[in-house]
Amino acid sequence: MQPLTLEWINKADNDFATAERELRVRKLPNYDAVCFHAQQCAEKYIKAHLQDSGIAFPKEHNLAVLLMRLPDYATTWARLEPECAILTTYAVPYRYPGMTADR
Repeated sequence: MQPLTLEWINKADNDFATAERELRVRKLPNYDAVCFHAQQCAEKYIKAHLQDSGIAFPKEHNLAVLLMRLPDYATTWARLEPECAILTTYAVPYRYPGMTADR
């Protein structure tokens, strides 16, 4: 595995840990942050796979767009598209006024 791939994975693992930790908070959990870090985790895992496969990718936050670049997209990865579409909606809107996440 390439060193840059490991960096992507470490960043993804950190986002996952942050989301998990915030979900365990009993008093005033920040569900907006959980949404953001869940999306970021998925984005970074996809980018790690692309990186390790030698596939270039743009600065893109739409998970479906990134997912379509993966090797064997049609046979392996396409089934994740509905979940990726949901997670993509968590990337930005919950970080600004107008939308608030709940459990």
